[in-house]
Amino acid sequence: MSFGKILDTLLFGPLRLLFEFIFGQTYALTGAAGWAILLMSLVMNLLLFPLYRRVDKIREENQKMERELQPGVNHIKETFSGQERLMMLQTYYRQNNYKQSYALRGTLSLALELPFFIAAYQFLSRLNLLQGLSFGTIADLSAPDGLLQAGSWQINLLPLLMTAFNVLSGAVFSRESSNKVKIQLYAMAAFFLIFLYNSPSALMLYWTFNNFLSLVKNLLTKKFTGKQAEKKHARGHLPLPYGQIFVVAAIFLTLLIGVLIPSAFISASPEEYIDIYHYEHPALYVLSSFLLAAGVFLIWLPVFYKLMSDRSKRAFARILFIVAGLALANYMFFGRHLGIISSALQYDGGMSFRLQETLMNILVLIVLTLLLVLLPRLISKRVIAIMLVASLALGGMSAFNLFKIKTVVEGIDLSSQGIGTDLEQTPAHFNLSKTGQNVVVMMFDRAMGTMLPYIFNEKPELEEQFAGFTYYPNTISFGNSTNFGVPPLLGGYEYTPVAMNIRDEEKLKDKHNEALKLMPVVFSEHDYDVTVCDPPYANYKWMSDLSIFDGYPEISTYLTKGKFDPDQGDAELKRNHRNFFIFSLIKTMPVAIQPLFYDYGNYLELPQSPGAAVYSVQTSFSSSTARGFRKAFMQSYDVLDNLSSMTKIAKEEDNTFLFLCNDLTHEPMLLQTPDYLPASHVDNKDYDADHSSRFYNKENGRELITDSISQMSHYHANMAMMLQLGQWFNDLRSLGVYDNTRIIIASDHGRDLQQLEELILDYPDGGTIDLESYTPLLLVKDFNSKEFSISDEFMTQADVPSLAFSGLIDKAINPFTGKEINNDEKYLHDQYIILSNIWQVDINNGNTFLPSEWASVKDDIWQPGNWSFYPYDIVLKEHKIA
Repeated sequence: MSFGKILDTLLFGPLRLLFEFIFGQTYALTGAAGWAILLMSLVMNLLLFPLYRRVDKIREENQKMERELQPGVNHIKETFSGQERLMMLQTYYRQNNYKQSYALRGTLSLALELPFFIAAYQFLSRLNLLQGLSFGTIADLSAPDGLLQAGSWQINLLPLLMTAFNVLSGAVFSRESSNKVKIQLYAMAAFFLIFLYNSPSALMLYWTFNNFLSLVKNLLTKKFTGKQAEKKHARGHLPLPYGQIFVVAAIFLTLLIGVLIPSAFISASPEEYIDIYHYEHPALYVLSSFLLAAGVFLIWLPVFYKLMSDRSKRAFARILFIVAGLALANYMFFGRHLGIISSALQYDGGMSFRLQETLMNILVLIVLTLLLVLLPRLISKRVIAIMLVASLALGGMSAFNLFKIKTVVEGIDLSSQGIGTDLEQTPAHFNLSKTGQNVVVMMFDRAMGTMLPYIFNEKPELEEQFAGFTYYPNTISFGNSTNFGVPPLLGGYEYTPVAMNIRDEEKLKDKHNEALKLMPVVFSEHDYDVTVCDPPYANYKWMSDLSIFDGYPEISTYLTKGKFDPDQGDAELKRNHRNFFIFSLIKTMPVAIQPLFYDYGNYLELPQSPGAAVYSVQTSFSSSTARGFRKAFMQSYDVLDNLSSMTKIAKEEDNTFLFLCNDLTHEPMLLQTPDYLPASHVDNKDYDADHSSRFYNKENGRELITDSISQMSHYHANMAMMLQLGQWFNDLRSLGVYDNTRIIIASDHGRDLQQLEELILDYPDGGTIDLESYTPLLLVKDFNSKEFSISDEFMTQADVPSLAFSGLIDKAINPFTGKEINNDEKYLHDQYIILSNIWQVDINNGNTFLPSEWASVKDDIWQPGNWSFYPYDIVLKEHKIA
């Protein structure tokens, strides 16, 4: 980040956010950008009016003092000269408590107004929403108004009106000033006319109305002050060091909101905040948050504080001290149950609080406020020391978080991901042969095996596109998250959670990497052309570490997620720099108002211009309506949309193997029906009402519940996956490589969506368990298969390697353990499923998975009597005996 950018963020960033917030509210209120701009100008003037009045009063006091001193100054100038005159003037000023720097007080109004003008100029000039919007006779708010016509010349009217109001306001303001001051004001008006003449009409509308309000303010102020008797306010000593309390509280809030909160969330998983195709160090988000917080609490609040009267300073210092205490309490003790948060700062389950927690928060804040009101008076000498110690503690914790972020990022081999190398520009592709045999294994994270009948019910044409596939609805996964489900899916029965725990002298990370490499290495050893895309959790990294394949140069590896959205990088980085500060601010607010500012994960960001497709977050208003594009979904969707361009036909008669992992179904988003396409504004109310029967399975009488946003968005994501794959399969047929390709589509786990009553079982110790988390998708197409079919055979995700090798490699051997790869284990005993929710590989990363309860199942997973539940030690013992 350049010095200019740092200075801009520090000085003008907070003001731009203020303009954005006010404009957002006025725009939501009026629905018209022009009226929103006028209201924004009015609100800003009302907010700043007390400060402008204070500045005017300071200026008037200074002018009065100068007038009183002027006779003495004239006498000294007439009597003395040279160095003696200078010394006499300095003595005279000192005797009358006047400093020559007080002359600058006349420019305070301009000094206060100028930063707000610059921030307004930056905000309105960059506001894409205004493009093409009209207001009255103004055709386009993003362009000069051109309202007057003189022959072939177009004349902009708003700059002329702005100048007129500016001159009139200056005339009223400087009525009792010297000619020198008047000339300066008129020259400034002329400068603004020239400088802003060709500015967007939105900016001119704002500034013209602002100058009009300034004229009204000056007229009213002159009239009001002219009728009032002059009053003097004695300035006494502050009973407590409120100035120091204000400074320490401001530092405390800067560290809490600007550094500690963002660094704590980023340090929990720094890799999530790295986009390899638009690389930026995640610590820069902390820097941006710090600069915005410092701008608010260490620059602008002190500016306003300095302009206040002593009485106002005491009140403001007390308020800031109380706010600091309440902010810490809100962050530390509330809002801890909100669940998983994405790198776009969007909670998977949204932000909502139980009534009990909200009431408790209000009660705690009331009690704490009363305590903090009394605290400075009870321990006046220690309160500053306490605040300083607390600030040091925040700084220490923040430093630890930043060190953790630095360590993790330095531990990432960026060159292996392609950053800074030719690989970054290399198009991701894979080969398929027309004459050889192709094996394709595709893993879709969290794809729901239970949804397929309903998807085919709605889109029967998919059965033709998926001709040759067999659907296995009676399939289980060995856990409800990726760290448990991926190893058996890619490595087979040697890598189930129980099997990995038995190998307790080896790191889970190493066993996980073995599983990722098993099929690629075996196929490569048998002279297959092998390509691997996005191996999940490689090296136990959130961002797959392709270096695990460094010892296999014949295997091609790619990271595809994010590779096909090159135009989204800069916008997304700017959004994160903005949103981290707002997110931190929200976490310190009372829980009752946090959801208002969270704004469905949109953080009060203004809508884009019509038709703009900017990847960020999706704001879902119901299960049928939404606005925006979820970045994580779109990055994976773009990969599937580009599968055909990634497919290359091999010239040689080589056999090929492809493994590709995709997160489309893990990052659900509402789509526009009936084609299930991403749209900036989704409205499916009519379609959902007319097609509600699509969620009823006539064959087994099971109904899929899709009442909530989460349930419906997961269905949409799974539908989009199937539609995109169907299109790709059509292209494979056109290329002549469909029949000679074995395709396995599987997922690592399902999701607890409470959609099927048949899969919700009573838990032995009370409560229920939704087995939908353990029902992954499994679809298999063999060579030259022609018809779509359904099999009720009991399957597990660990069958995938055996299915991939079947008939191609006889008695395939695990290159890492020397054991034969088969599915014999499935028939020896019940299959044990780990019920742990500890999915984080930076926590669950020892030699064995952390202790957890387990379940076992046999045969038909849809029969509740086939499920049993066990504590950790019994499962391990029974398995060893078996």
